Amino acid sequence: MAEPFAEVIGDPIAHSKSPLIHRFWLERLGLEGDYRKTHVLADRLGTFLAERRADPDWRGCNVTIPHKLGVMPLLDAIDPLAQKIGAVNTIVPGADGLTGYNSDAPGFLEPLRPRLAERHLLRTARIFGAGGAARAIAHALWDEGFTLILIARDLAKAEALAAEFAAGHVHAAPLARFAEPLDFDWGDTEGRLDLVVNATSLGMTGQPPLALDFGHVPPGAIVYDAVYAPLETGLLAEARRRGHPTIDGLAMLIGQARRAFALFFGRPAPADPESDAALRALLTQ
Repeated sequence: MAEPFAEVIGDPIAHSKSPLIHRFWLERLGLEGDYRKTHVLADRLGTFLAERRADPDWRGCNVTIPHKLGVMPLLDAIDPLAQKIGAVNTIVPGADGLTGYNSDAPGFLEPLRPRLAERHLLRTARIFGAGGAARAIAHALWDEGFTLILIARDLAKAEALAAEFAAGHVHAAPLARFAEPLDFDWGDTEGRLDLVVNATSLGMTGQPPLALDFGHVPPGAIVYDAVYAPLETGLLAEARRRGHPTIDGLAMLIGQARRAFALFFGRPAPADPESDAALRALLTQ
């Protein structure tokens, strides 16, 4: 007898750690089911979803690069948050067809929740990237009261994303500017929450590093890298060396997976410290 299953789709997909996460949680909870990874090319998205619609055991899929925008016209409904972000990373079948969600936004915020519960005089985020992950992060932080600086190799893409927000609190800048040395007196940063977020593929295995002069990074800023392969990117290593608090890509990966797991299998993922430690150990073997 076939078992229920979910999966992650993308191009490429071999690097994905999502099956390890979801299978760990399924085993931990004693649930029947599986989670797989499936290589899907852009011109096969329509065919793939048509086939899955007809499979009664399919519980849905996560969507990774480069399909987070491409799947949207193929769905029957889109959750309001995903609609606002303009990107879908989770698809779930239901009585009314396929619905698209975005779990990147809540997943990104999960490790920041203790700091976000504090009061701040000013919240500022420098976000590198203008793709699907950067869009989710920008909207998530905007809703948390951050002034945004959107930074991309293609300035036009950063400006287009910035135009979606209220003028005055969102700025766009070219990536090359942040590689240049900056000698700036940041003054008193007491009462501020500053973030520097890498939402690009720079620093990923096989990719060049993110060229960032740390003169652009406010004292005490949290440096958050969405890249998780390698887990210790050059950006995080340098940030730690300089005494900045850091958050690695596994935090966002696990956070977004929690939301998706509940949608796929109808149960919340384990969130106790012991399970979290065992999962992180599994993912870093």
